[in-house]
Amino acid sequence: MSKLGNLGAQLFHGEVGYDFIGKRKIWYGVSVLITITAIVALAVQGLNMGIEFKGGAVFTTPKTTASVEQAQESAEKTSGHQAIVQKLGNDTMRVQISGVDTAKSDQIKEDLAKDLGVPAKDINADLVGPSWGEQIANKAWTGLGVFLVLCVLYLAIAFEWRMAAAALVALIHDITITVGIYSLVGFEVTPGTVIGLLTILGYSLYDTVVVFDSLKEQGKDAAKQTKFTYSEIANRSINSTLVRSINTTVVALLPVAGLLFIGGGALGAGMLNDISLSLFVGLAAGAYSSIFIATPLVADLKEREPAMKALKKRVLAKRAAAAAKGESLETEETLADDGDEPQDVPAAAGVVGSQRRTQQPRNRGRGRPTGKRR
Repeated sequence: MSKLGNLGAQLFHGEVGYDFIGKRKIWYGVSVLITITAIVALAVQGLNMGIEFKGGAVFTTPKTTASVEQAQESAEKTSGHQAIVQKLGNDTMRVQISGVDTAKSDQIKEDLAKDLGVPAKDINADLVGPSWGEQIANKAWTGLGVFLVLCVLYLAIAFEWRMAAAALVALIHDITITVGIYSLVGFEVTPGTVIGLLTILGYSLYDTVVVFDSLKEQGKDAAKQTKFTYSEIANRSINSTLVRSINTTVVALLPVAGLLFIGGGALGAGMLNDISLSLFVGLAAGAYSSIFIATPLVADLKEREPAMKALKKRVLAKRAAAAAKGESLETEETLADDGDEPQDVPAAAGVVGSQRRTQQPRNRGRGRPTGKRR
């Protein structure tokens, strides 16, 4: 078995672990800092909206030896507006100009053909009105709202309202960061971007639901035991699903990274940039929020309950009494989810490197088949 597989087994059984919940204030601080940066970027720079939302014209040229600078200079000189030029595959170009009407587009097409040395009839011109972009934006907002409502209702029914609230906060966190990255890097917001944003919502919830399912299973009889507080149970749930979350996230990010850095960067495919950047940032943010935001928030909300407060007092009191007597809690019973006999557990399941120690047999020395002592 590989080292990662061994680590995953140890995390799953609680033999090793990391105290994610105990350091939640650090994660909250990092998330708040990133979110504020994204909001400031949006307020200062705004979003670079594509012509699908502002209206304008897009010209796609055939294969040409002209440079991007030549095409941009020609388009801006003729139209009087700023032009965005992208080099596509097979030496073709995409020239985008906002605020252009039909009469003006014909003149721009003729001037582009002359300056780039290509036939005017081979240049494809597409006009987009701003009203169409407004319809897309409205439908996107409607789809986002319906998605969030349905997700919150499902999580509240399948789990509980605290988990639904935490998942909603994590989703808003992921969307804000993704949109903020778009503002910082200046990528154009197109319908492809909207598709990517809506897609990452499902991926963002995937890891969160996996951790919540583990937490629901391990914490269903939390108040009936005195070994772990609810926060410690939540921490064990994160650790038990940690390797799975890492594996699924890496596997999902690799093809998206290929689209972003190879398809979008090397080949100059503009639409791939629009979709792949939102997917890449959203997937990474979703994996982060499921571990560092959603589950710690659930633990904070649950610890406010009277039953969980009482549980924490019992656990701490029991540990204090055991410490005073010099006894070890290593062989006390674990969570009795299905009524099995108590098992040995590590003394500090939430700390990396804590090792499982088994209880020594009481009848030590009975080595003969008869069971009698020598």
